[in-house]
Amino acid sequence: MKIPKELVNGFIIVVGIGIYFLIMELLGLADIYLLRLFNVLFIFYGTHKTLKENFAQGNTTLVSNSVAALFTALVGVVLSIIALIIYSYVRGGEAYIASLSKTFLFGGQPSVMTYSISLLFEGIVSAVIVTFMLMLYWDTRYTSDKHGAES
Repeated sequence: MKIPKELVNGFIIVVGIGIYFLIMELLGLADIYLLRLFNVLFIFYGTHKTLKENFAQGNTTLVSNSVAALFTALVGVVLSIIALIIYSYVRGGEAYIASLSKTFLFGGQPSVMTYSISLLFEGIVSAVIVTFMLMLYWDTRYTSDKHGAES
């Protein structure tokens, strides 16, 4: 049974984000919220990889590639949030979340689930934006009337 490339690339996103955050934690940089914004690069990488593989296989349909790209990004985001929840409870639950940057999304004492749900919404928005940006990039590679193809 062959695993779909969207799931494989979504898992690559999770592994990349996980390693990135573990390195930040080891270096004592986990509380710097600006460094957390770079996790979007892993979403770009995995989603771009899906589109590149689709294009190499001859799949140039804009709609199906958009769905594949969004699915890849969402798989990465959802699995990353699940990993965060597990990691948070392993590290102490609410106490661990309280140790994270207070300027990132919240001002009070969020629970693990509140923090995770907020990050899930942020991740979904990031997935949509990344998909949109990559589809604009890859759009020039698809044949359509607007790119000089004959009807």
